Amino acid sequence: HVQLVESGGGSAQAGGSLRLSCVRSGAISDNYCVGWFRKRPGKAREGVASIDRDGTIHYADSVKGRFTISQDNANNILYLEMNNLKPEDTATYYCATDPICEDDAGQFSWDDWVYWGQGTQVTVST
Repeated sequence: HVQLVESGGGSAQAGGSLRLSCVRSGAISDNYCVGWFRKRPGKAREGVASIDRDGTIHYADSVKGRFTISQDNANNILYLEMNNLKPEDTATYYCATDPICEDDAGQFSWDDWVYWGQGTQVTVST
């Protein structure tokens, strides 16, 4: 049984910072992909940041230079450091993990990840 529990969401002003945490437990291999997604109001869920199976980090263009993903493998915690927040970052943020995170061509994919947390709300005001 895989469990992902996010924390650290809340409110911030534009230009501010927040750090999200995700504690992972259960049958999760260190070789799994890990990542953060978000669901903004009126928009489809989107990938934000991830670490794939060989350690390559991927960021959505909208957060490059502002968000940093990292993990503490000893304690099974995944982090998302969010700086210079913008109102358009307002969303429910989800931690996720997947054994493969690749498409049929063997390329990294944000699609069809298997395990999800319950989400944590981030609200950025002007």
